[in-house]
Amino acid sequence: MTKSRVDYSELVDALQQGDESKSGDLINEIMPRLEDYLVVVMNAERNAARECVQQAFLDVFEQIKKDNIKESKYIFSYLIKSCRHEYLRYSKREHKFKYEEEALNVLYEPEQQFQNLLDKERQRILEECLNELKDKSKKFIEYFIDKPDASTDEATEEFGLSSANVRTRKSRILSRLHHCYKRKSNE
Repeated sequence: MTKSRVDYSELVDALQQGDESKSGDLINEIMPRLEDYLVVVMNAERNAARECVQQAFLDVFEQIKKDNIKESKYIFSYLIKSCRHEYLRYSKREHKFKYEEEALNVLYEPEQQFQNLLDKERQRILEECLNELKDKSKKFIEYFIDKPDASTDEATEEFGLSSANVRTRKSRILSRLHHCYKRKSNE
């Protein structure tokens, strides 16, 4: 696993010197990391995170242009804090949570952050496995994914199969998905 950098002082220098090529590369590197921070740590939705990161970066960019950044080696930390504050302002404007004094001081616990990452990874792997199924099998299992409370009788009516065939087909497809998931999660 590569170690992610935390020193983006080059970004401050590139922006101040007008080096668009270098600053563009560094911005493309840092923006997704800031979005991921808001999604994982603050439980933000991806679009909201993207919007907040852009606004926070514009605010920080103004500070860089005014030469108000004294220690450029801490720019990443400064950007993280700006993104966090921007997301809290955004959430307050959007009324996404009830305002309580403790709400601003509470972050998601590390295990919840880890769970958010795991859930995303599981969904990605499941989607890949679903895409490996033949269209007929995919349509069949997606019926049960979309309607988790559907009974065997409802499925027999939907697909024109006997109850035994519905149960067998469902079991075989779930077995294929299970093996695919295990294979892909160990890659």
